[in-house]
Amino acid sequence: MTESIPLKTLLEVIPDARDGLTRTERIVLYVLHETQRELNGRNVPTAMLYGRVLEYVDMSEADLHLYLDRLGVKGSG
Repeated sequence: MTESIPLKTLLEVIPDARDGLTRTERIVLYVLHETQRELNGRNVPTAMLYGRVLEYVDMSEADLHLYLDRLGVKGSG
């Protein structure tokens, strides 16, 4: 018996052909960029970024760290 995967789930995990980013990766980068702009280019604390990303997508803090590592986002410490 084949299991049907909801379209929304597929859209979350399949990279976009234009740049290879998934929807969640794009959200993380967008929120990071917007928050950095609000802070006049300063580094964004991970806790602040996590809280703002949660407004768009449900994920654990560990998941956010995995996305940040995969995207090459480095902290200042």
